[in-house]
Amino acid sequence: MTDTIYGEYVPALEAVLNDLVRRIQAYNEKEKKQNGEAAYEHLIYRLKSQDSMTAKCRRKGLPQIPHSAVHDIRDAIGLRIVCRFIDDIYVNVNYIKAFTECRVVQEKDYIKHVKPNGYRSYHMIIELTEPYKDVDGVNPGHFFAEIQIRTIAMDSWASLEHQMKYKHDIQNPEMIVRELKRCADELAACDVSMQTIRNLIHTVQ
Repeated sequence: MTDTIYGEYVPALEAVLNDLVRRIQAYNEKEKKQNGEAAYEHLIYRLKSQDSMTAKCRRKGLPQIPHSAVHDIRDAIGLRIVCRFIDDIYVNVNYIKAFTECRVVQEKDYIKHVKPNGYRSYHMIIELTEPYKDVDGVNPGHFFAEIQIRTIAMDSWASLEHQMKYKHDIQNPEMIVRELKRCADELAACDVSMQTIRNLIHTVQ
């Protein structure tokens, strides 16, 4: 598989991704047993396709080589954790921060600091030390992963916003942008209300 932009590192990237998925699934099972509720609703993950990574390198003015794809751009490995409630987002964040051989390189809380268009999510870039050779020839190597954590409502909205961003023949785009922002605020209010109701139920219990 050395003919891809990832070169000889595809097996290592896939192994790192699978290990990370197993760790996330393990703490989800632990949360179920301890508290009777899952830490998240569902988990989506992928290794960025060769075409997408090549295009990203091109946009960023980077050479289309494995070092750019595996080291300089840090989302070759990508995961999305979709939760039912806002507080669950931070439960997942805390679990991930507690992983061994894991360092948080960057985090952005777009829930407390909402983007102007209404986008909400929690983003993390983590660096994992794993028993595979990395692009600098180091073993155990250092590999990066991007994790996005959001509620179901946030995820539904982001899906619509993504369609809007990449479709170029949409009529009345200004109106749609305004409606998207309005919907984002309404969904956020619902998320807060749902969290409040959940807290009240737990208080009664």
